[in-house]
Amino acid sequence: MEGAMKQRPRRVAFVGSSLPRKCGIATYTADLCDALEVLDREAEFFQVAVTDAEPGYAYGPRVHFEVAEKEVAAYRRAADFLNLSGVEVVSLQHEFGLFGGPAGSHVLAMVRNLRMPVITTLHTILDRPDGAQRRVMDELASLSGRLVVMSRRGERYLREIYGVPSEKIDLIPHGIPDVPFVDPNFYKDKFEAEGKIVMLTFGLLSASKGIANVIEALPTILAKNPNVVYLVVGATHPHVLRNEGESYRLEVERLVHERGVESSVVFHNRFVSYQELVEFLGAADIYITPYINEAQITSGTLAYAVGTGKATISTPYWYAQELLDDGCGVLVPFNDPAAIADKVVELLDDEPARHAMRKRAYLRGREMIWPEVAGLYARSFEQAVVRHKRPSDPDGIFVTMNKRPRELPRVKLDHLRRLTDDTGIFQHAVFAVPCSSKRSRTKFPPLPRIWPPATWPSCGTPSTRSPAASAISCPTSAHGATGSFPRTPTPGRCGRWEPCWVAPRTGACAGRQGTSLNARCAIHEYLRRFAGDRNAQLARETLADRLLDIYRRASAPEWSWFEEIVSYDNGTLPHALLLCGRWMADRAEMTDVGLESLDWLVRLQRPSGQHFVPVGSNGFYRRGESRARFDQQPLEAYTMVSACLEAHRLTGDARWRKEAQVAFDWFLGSNDIGQRLYDARNGGCRDGLHVDRINQNQGAESTLAFLLSLVEMRLAENIIQETEAS
Repeated sequence: MEGAMKQRPRRVAFVGSSLPRKCGIATYTADLCDALEVLDREAEFFQVAVTDAEPGYAYGPRVHFEVAEKEVAAYRRAADFLNLSGVEVVSLQHEFGLFGGPAGSHVLAMVRNLRMPVITTLHTILDRPDGAQRRVMDELASLSGRLVVMSRRGERYLREIYGVPSEKIDLIPHGIPDVPFVDPNFYKDKFEAEGKIVMLTFGLLSASKGIANVIEALPTILAKNPNVVYLVVGATHPHVLRNEGESYRLEVERLVHERGVESSVVFHNRFVSYQELVEFLGAADIYITPYINEAQITSGTLAYAVGTGKATISTPYWYAQELLDDGCGVLVPFNDPAAIADKVVELLDDEPARHAMRKRAYLRGREMIWPEVAGLYARSFEQAVVRHKRPSDPDGIFVTMNKRPRELPRVKLDHLRRLTDDTGIFQHAVFAVPCSSKRSRTKFPPLPRIWPPATWPSCGTPSTRSPAASAISCPTSAHGATGSFPRTPTPGRCGRWEPCWVAPRTGACAGRQGTSLNARCAIHEYLRRFAGDRNAQLARETLADRLLDIYRRASAPEWSWFEEIVSYDNGTLPHALLLCGRWMADRAEMTDVGLESLDWLVRLQRPSGQHFVPVGSNGFYRRGESRARFDQQPLEAYTMVSACLEAHRLTGDARWRKEAQVAFDWFLGSNDIGQRLYDARNGGCRDGLHVDRINQNQGAESTLAFLLSLVEMRLAENIIQETEAS
């Protein structure tokens, strides 16, 4: 044992959510750190907190570093911090929804760069992961020195589904408080429940918890046991509260009144402390977990109930099947209030059987108390340190910039919100103040193509009814025949943020604007969702052939362009052909022409290979004449970013990714006068670049051009990371 003790790490960092964030993993991590500190007073245990909201939380001294959930660069910074801070082991508390990126893939940006062993505790293990989830799990399993699971089923899934060798897996039960085995009546006076039979459910509330099924069972229970009271303890889950408000809780409370059981139900709507939780559990005669989904590999609430010796009734989700076997609890079918009622009545009628169940549960829980769990974690840490091989990367922790992705600004929507109201978006602004006297639709393609629905939550997009939602939906739906916005809102004019709503309208927009270049781009997104629409297919073919014919007639050996003039919104032309070549069969010529014309445009707008210099709108560039250098417009940078990223997706050539970055850097000051157009304070963008100054007005077109460029760049970064992970 003395040799093993020499390997015990002195400095351990825990990565995950942290109190006071209302999250089960945050509570778990805090309890685990407390137990480890008792076990080893000389070691230091601190936390790296993943933060899901602004302005964040009032973290305690144990949190040494914060990571913005949606910012992939923040995870790389966390890796740098950990590598420089003398940490010997990182304990990663993993759940897909805890981290940013597709299936929580942002966390891989941290784990890939860590120099010490990583022990990953898996709070969720899926038996049927989707592609993104599988890629994340496979790489996480490969990068982790050890994987901690909390159930035998979880261990089996890792071996059989994910191919993880048994010697890399540690089965460590969910920790629970070490409390005495007491009669429930000892605590009931604290809740004015003397003489009552208390049924309890606790935890963060959401529809998946199945509380309504217990409410439905109550009339039958009360008919035979009128002194029963059902206590529901816990705040609404923060993600549910953020997206849906208290709608679920209100729905359940309404059901209580409809069933006439309001005198027998108590909702304790807050996140309770550890000591309060022990008292609530102590007062319970029967504990119920009526969850409605099978796929739950662990449950801290059920572990706490078993560990405190409760007679427990549960639906047969995975963890309950395992923890409640051998008479430690009883299982009832999913969504079956009658079965819940029968089991409650049965347990209340047979007091000796109920107390025998309590004793069996309490004895099982002695293996799960936090001191035992801390000891198992300490041994896992020791094994990871012994087996860890130091990375052979000669750069060590000093990774040069050419070996890591560029950092990008955060998506900030303050100015976009300011520009919008319930009927749409103000096109013009004086400095950052919207100019309401000039109101018209913005000259942008339908935004679902370039701001995919999957990115809205991760970019901090506002709620469905917010003005900024109108800014995205209105350019494709709210303008009238004259192209102006009516002042009075009408139904559907500022629709919902759902692809099922926007995709048909995208196609309709393409049909209305048959000569529009943006229609050619938008129709591809429409057909990705509604591939069987023959009218849209024919429209795409017609428009694509027309654009290719225009190019054939206008281009020449020194003029690889579609018109006699390079004017406005230029990147959209080659972009449209690249999309046609990608999604239409036997159209290789369109791909070739798209790449050829884009290459010509890049060389035109990067004279001598320098920074991006878009063709100026003060005269444009007509064949055989001098090109205008100014005024340079943000729209040109955006369309080049978008077209070059499409070329990169199509060819895999890193040169196109670099050209997209060069065009994007124009917003950040890599331009003719070396000034930044992007306003970091509000997320807006100045309207243009003049020969001697920046146009300080921040209108809708320039702001949307920057935001859309930023979102596309961030999406491209995620795609690159997924490709590396696979």
